[in-house]
Amino acid sequence: MHSFISRFSQTSAQSEFHRAQAFTTDEGDLASSDAAWGSQAGFGNLSHGIPTFAIPEVADPSAFLRLHTNDSENPDCRIKMNHGTTTLAFCFQGGVIVAVDSRATAGSYIASGTVKKVIEINPYLLSTVAGTAADCQYWETYLGMHCRLHELRNGERISVAAASKYLSNLVYSYKGMGLGMGTMICGWDKTGPSIYYVDSDGSRLKGNLFSVGSGSTHAYGVVDQGYHWDLSAPEAYELARRSIYAAGHRDAYTGNSCNLYHVEEGGWRFIGNYDISKMHYEGPGDALGADGTGYGYDIRVKGHSSGDN
Repeated sequence: MHSFISRFSQTSAQSEFHRAQAFTTDEGDLASSDAAWGSQAGFGNLSHGIPTFAIPEVADPSAFLRLHTNDSENPDCRIKMNHGTTTLAFCFQGGVIVAVDSRATAGSYIASGTVKKVIEINPYLLSTVAGTAADCQYWETYLGMHCRLHELRNGERISVAAASKYLSNLVYSYKGMGLGMGTMICGWDKTGPSIYYVDSDGSRLKGNLFSVGSGSTHAYGVVDQGYHWDLSAPEAYELARRSIYAAGHRDAYTGNSCNLYHVEEGGWRFIGNYDISKMHYEGPGDALGADGTGYGYDIRVKGHSSGDN
């Protein structure tokens, strides 16, 4: 009885920690921990003990982490976890173009260069990741489950408007609880191509062109000067690549590579992955819509700048 009370009177982390300690120190009685239950059904490695890790000696580890990494709580905190990204989506006559970078940052450090910032909800719906990656990944995957349930219940796939409204209502119920999301729901339904911007405050906006993230101002500067509704598909691909390149070149929190998608009436297609550094000097190679030259300023003005006189 006492073990039952102690087990459920602690947090899950503390409970798992103490259970693991009891399990690894009492090798003579493996059945004393339910972690060993079923170990003969493909879990024989549990008989050697559960890997453990040290828990910080503070009353509330999550509060301690927020105190030392969140400059809104403490401007003098030692670790400022600034995050950045650039995501872009726009509608045109041929569908929706979605382009994102692949860099994840933790303060001034590059945490990863291969982050997937487009989540495929179903064959006709895409969503982008900006803000806290874990929040976006979890809730957009959860959205995908409900989109599938909608399809099974109603015998038709969910509209882009309904999917975005569902996500907006979902995150609004957690408003003020620490979610950090700035996502775009992009797809094709009965009404044609459409994009909705949804953030963690529950805001939901429909539009033809959105860019989200720390590099969005640079991306907007490029896409605004070249965007029009009757773009051809190759022209749209090139415009999106140049926009993400500009953000990656000017914004330290954006970079590594550009992932490009095209949503059409028949569903979405992955167009390609393009190295941003390589695009500076060589361009995207023989990609559809590319002119075969590099995107860098020094490449474009070679032989025509004042330094050549």
